[in-house]
Amino acid sequence: MRYSVLASGSTGNALYIETDQVRLLVDAGLSGKQLEQHLRSIGVDPQTLTAILVSHEHIDHVKGLGVFARRYQIPIYMNEATWSALPASVGAIDDACRNVLETGAALDLGDLKIETFEVSHDAAEPIGFRFQHGDESLALVTDLGYVNRRIVDQVAGVDALIFESNHDVNMLRMGSYPWNVKRRILSDVGHLSNEDAGEALAEILAGNGEQVSLAHLSQENNLMELAHMTVRQFLEEAGLRVGLDVQLWETYPDRPTPLRSVKAKG
Repeated sequence: MRYSVLASGSTGNALYIETDQVRLLVDAGLSGKQLEQHLRSIGVDPQTLTAILVSHEHIDHVKGLGVFARRYQIPIYMNEATWSALPASVGAIDDACRNVLETGAALDLGDLKIETFEVSHDAAEPIGFRFQHGDESLALVTDLGYVNRRIVDQVAGVDALIFESNHDVNMLRMGSYPWNVKRRILSDVGHLSNEDAGEALAEILAGNGEQVSLAHLSQENNLMELAHMTVRQFLEEAGLRVGLDVQLWETYPDRPTPLRSVKAKG
């Protein structure tokens, strides 16, 4: 299994995953043109996509969904509540492309098994994902206000994690956002802070060489260096050595990460 975070942040989110049999897009939060450019930059023809999964209906996750559906006739999977809450700007999607994947259900696409789980965010019915390909596993955990025991158990033991580290609390509190927006971000249906991410990852990770990509960083209320430093501190306090026991990587709002292979634990 190989993957690339095509973009991550409030301006748009998309993840690409491939196996020998499947080419999958998770969220389509860039314009259709940007999605095409980012996929082609990692050597992927958009026409070869097997399916698109959608975590929730916010525009930074579905901006290019309608364009891709109409242009390439790609099967799309999301829960019924998310289908019902899609913004009008997505446009019409052919019934032949529409598939319902209920929260908590599993889906087999070729040689890839997909599990879904509920997360806490101010959307209709937001979900996270765990992907299994043979012995290799990857999880996507972003857009949530807190991490509960169910999520920890769901993603425990994965080989790779795309995990939210949205904001530094002090930067957010001192920043220019209106107070109602700050309150939303800090709430249980908002986004994870660097400290939240570090605390959760210290509990989830076993130190078996897991790959962690810090995602959905705020461009106004965070810095990648600060996110890394904060998460690293929590991991090291838990006895995990970054660069040895755990790999800690960046994601970007405007370009894809390298296409990486998931490395199953020996």
